[in-house]
Amino acid sequence: MGRKRAGRSNDEAPPADGGPSEGEWQTDTGTVRLERDPYSPDAWTVYVNGVPSSHVDLEHPQRLDFEYMRWMAAVVQERWPKPARLRALHLGGGACSMARWIHWAHPDARQVVVELDAKLTVLVREWFRLPTAPLLRLRAGDAGVVLPELTEHTRDLIIRDVFAGDTTPAALTTAEYHAQAKRVLDEGGLYLLNVGDRPDRRNLRAEALALRSVFAHVAAVADPAMLKGRRRGNVVLLASDAPLPLGAGLTRRLLGDALPASVWDTAELDRFLR
Repeated sequence: MGRKRAGRSNDEAPPADGGPSEGEWQTDTGTVRLERDPYSPDAWTVYVNGVPSSHVDLEHPQRLDFEYMRWMAAVVQERWPKPARLRALHLGGGACSMARWIHWAHPDARQVVVELDAKLTVLVREWFRLPTAPLLRLRAGDAGVVLPELTEHTRDLIIRDVFAGDTTPAALTTAEYHAQAKRVLDEGGLYLLNVGDRPDRRNLRAEALALRSVFAHVAAVADPAMLKGRRRGNVVLLASDAPLPLGAGLTRRLLGDALPASVWDTAELDRFLR
């Protein structure tokens, strides 16, 4: 555990220039704390209610410190290798690390980030130089309520990264909720989910089963120890009605990561589910 640093108290305002500064602030759902990355003066780790939720490098949006985000980025790169005007929806925003990366890779993308904590969205926009609307809109709201309200066939990419503590709310893990994601996705759209799990892989099994009842193609990406049930960690689930980008290119990207990852395609995932 790192040493807790002294900083602003949670009743103080952000810096006058709107930039980030070490400290802790009150939000609508608890607290947000910023810690400067000791290896990069322009990078910050964001803790929401004490849990590390994002890492932002102001000068290098392509830098993703959380391995599951790099795995998601690898999948997106393989699916859309050239800049495209993607319509992306983020269910769960944090400090918008993935939204900043998508803007870097696809400058003409149109993105909406749904974040439960309205105060957090205000602070994040003040701190982290986010693209402005219509390139990036921040919408305060409950992802469980917002998704069913959206128009069908209006998104190319949906990323679900919602946690209450270290667990995704149960209402966002059901086949009914995933069916709403399928409804909102356009033809060939891609649904990416961050699943936190323990060695029993109970969450992976439940979510994969729910996704398989909705989508034609489902796959999992994680480091081999996680997939084999040897440790706790994150698994990225991929779902689509179109074939998933699981070729040699994705394998190379994942093996070249700082934490190399493996892929279970639909057949391998089905064997695990049986």
